[in-house]
Amino acid sequence: MAHDPPSTGPTGQGGRPPHARNEPAGPTPTAWALPEELRRAFARTLVKAVRVGGGYGGGIYLLSADGRSLVLVMVTGMPRSLVRSWWRVPLSGRLPAAECFRTGRGVFLNDAEERVRRFPQFAAALPYPFGSLCVPVRVAGEVRAVVFVVRAAVGRAGAAGVQRRRLRAVVNRLGTALAGHVTPGDSLRYDGEPIAVRLPGETITGVRVGLFQWDLETGTINADGECCAILGIRPGEYQGPVSGVTGRVLADDRHELEACVEDADRAGRVLGRRFRVLDRGGRPRSVELWGRVARGGDAAGGGRLVGVVVDVGQSAAAVEAAERLPDGVFSLDQDGRLTYANRRLEELLGVARDELVGCYPWDVVPWLSDPAYEDRYRSAMLSQESTSFVVCDPAGESLVFYLFPDVHGLTGRVVRSGVPSGPELSGGGLVQPPVGFGSAATGPGALYHIVHMASVLTEAVTVRQVCDVVVDQLLPLSGGREMAIYVVRDRRMYLARQSGYPDGFLDEFEGVALDASLPGVQALTQGVPMFFESPRQLLAAYPGIPLDEMSAWAFVPLIASGRQVGSCILGFDRQRVFSAEERAALTALGGLVAQALERARLFDLESALARGLQRGLLPRRFPEVPGVVVCARYLPGTQGMEIGGDWYDVLTSERGVALCIGDVEGHNVAAAAVMGQLRSAVGALAGAGLPPQEVMRRVNRQLADAESGLFASCCYVELDQSSGEATMVRAGHLPPVLCHPDGRTEVVDAPGGTLLGVLPDAEYPATTFRLAPGDLLALYTDGLVEEPGEDLEHGIDALRTRLAHTATASLDELADRLVGEARRNTDRPDDIALLLAHLPPLP
Repeated sequence: MAHDPPSTGPTGQGGRPPHARNEPAGPTPTAWALPEELRRAFARTLVKAVRVGGGYGGGIYLLSADGRSLVLVMVTGMPRSLVRSWWRVPLSGRLPAAECFRTGRGVFLNDAEERVRRFPQFAAALPYPFGSLCVPVRVAGEVRAVVFVVRAAVGRAGAAGVQRRRLRAVVNRLGTALAGHVTPGDSLRYDGEPIAVRLPGETITGVRVGLFQWDLETGTINADGECCAILGIRPGEYQGPVSGVTGRVLADDRHELEACVEDADRAGRVLGRRFRVLDRGGRPRSVELWGRVARGGDAAGGGRLVGVVVDVGQSAAAVEAAERLPDGVFSLDQDGRLTYANRRLEELLGVARDELVGCYPWDVVPWLSDPAYEDRYRSAMLSQESTSFVVCDPAGESLVFYLFPDVHGLTGRVVRSGVPSGPELSGGGLVQPPVGFGSAATGPGALYHIVHMASVLTEAVTVRQVCDVVVDQLLPLSGGREMAIYVVRDRRMYLARQSGYPDGFLDEFEGVALDASLPGVQALTQGVPMFFESPRQLLAAYPGIPLDEMSAWAFVPLIASGRQVGSCILGFDRQRVFSAEERAALTALGGLVAQALERARLFDLESALARGLQRGLLPRRFPEVPGVVVCARYLPGTQGMEIGGDWYDVLTSERGVALCIGDVEGHNVAAAAVMGQLRSAVGALAGAGLPPQEVMRRVNRQLADAESGLFASCCYVELDQSSGEATMVRAGHLPPVLCHPDGRTEVVDAPGGTLLGVLPDAEYPATTFRLAPGDLLALYTDGLVEEPGEDLEHGIDALRTRLAHTATASLDELADRLVGEARRNTDRPDDIALLLAHLPPLP
């Protein structure tokens, strides 16, 4: 179920910026592209999930059409503008909803502390105190959607088990309902804007409206049933004299009713005459009368007053009460627009109510335009906790703003404060600004993207990892459909990563010089981003430039500390207007990406040097040994500089052949240097014909005397290939594994000595065992058998099982299979070294 994507806005998810003036309040037509029956099922589930989850808001995510992102299909309890940063989240990102979808397991976060611990990038971008519950929606065993609930932070107590079970039950019923609408192979995807669903509010007496016709000549009133109920006269249609109505009006207010006739004669209309009537219980209620005179052919007088009687309930009294207060009182809707302001607020802010109502306060009042104030509103709405802050107006007076939120909006109070003003407060400013915010050119929505991208880039080490992060994170968040990242080498531009472009489209741009007349090149050389909102704009600036199916582009230069790093090109499939906020955000993100790429480039250079050093220290080929076939493999760890102290060697002497494997602690150049020294020392001592225990003893003494501060483990096996007799010495190293031709395996365990370099006078006992024709001896380092959460014995048993069940006639193929699983793991904390020795079977 895929839909055409909507026209995108500045943040890439459609619509206008979160708090731009005159933003359309209603959803765009594309928001209703979801089939009616599914929309109703989603709405019922979402409202019930928020209720049983003890929350005040929530939403539902579906997979995007391109499969890269999760798209917010429905939201409740929170305005769409406030959660605009969540409209699209990368599926690969470290975010609660994404992890829930990928793993198929619920993600429950009790408070901000747990969010920081488990999802630091998410917490850095949204530092507000709230908890959340994410539950996957399964259809036929496959995760198709995610329902999340936002709730107040609950600390360590968390969501009760019964609460979570009820939430899962609600979500499971949605999965059952979806099963009838999803056929095998249907991806159930969405690319529209989120649909806003209102949570049920408190039941209060609503405004009632009754219709009437008043014949001004005869004094007869014809009223409908609702008008009769409001006026407290008998039910049904009332057709009678005006005295029947006058008798229901309080004596103090009868003049107002009589004045309606004067207004009708003079102006031809009645605008909001208010008076009080007695209800059937004898209690007074305020009503308003509105009407217009419909005259006959003679316009000189008479006619009928056609209009409405409005029972304003308590609203009029509430407004009057607010107007009497000495404090400023205001109300914001969910989106942050001002819906009410009393007279005192006008005086405190120095702005008329007509200019405030319907607008965002930070857009109208210049000294409230700091993003910090909007952030306080966001904090109150997302956490549903009251907050306050102090502002200094242009006159130097301190004002205290109190914010009281609920799921339908926010009520505020403004009072003058006794906080002393000073030079640092002049001109409008925050007395105690929220941490992390100050004067900025972008609003909190853009700041979310900048902070989130910065936190994600901190984990990218290599150039490839940085490019992957940018494509996986920025492309979905911006709403773009294509992205290309170019880097500069030798004054030319080379493609580092691309996504979404047609095959071969970028080939002609590969290796272009920095003087080429292309937008990506000139954006870099001029240091200014370029934005083209339509193909016509792009072709007008660069006639003849090849175009694909995109309709808008952003060319962002990547410059780090004045150095030209490259360019990032974003393509959008709809024409769009790039707002000032989005331009500033993309420019800032370009700087972050450039710094990350430059750091990664230096790291790659250092890593290449380190890997070259390590390759030079390890043996390139083994000596030919009659009667023994040897094979080795080495995999560097994927953390740090990918260089460590694991080594192996095969040595020959008059005593036979020696197999040696070892591991120096650490993953740096120092560890590699010590490894090279140990390998040289072992080779020299073995070549001198010393027995294994004497070789190990002297190597230990040499390492201890060097005072490098590093220790090493080692396993040294001397083998007489003619007789199969082997002598082994171990220095804190793992025991080798012996595999027999019939598949039986055993660990050649024996007493060993301490790690090399710990005790200068340590002794290393020798153990003798025998290899028969067809036997295979495997020496290895701990990186091959380490598994998270498991002890080494478990990993050694797994190695024995793989040796016993791997049938192959090639020793090289066996070695590849043994390290194959580790090679596929991109998160290897330790190096891996493997040395295999095989005695061929007798003919």
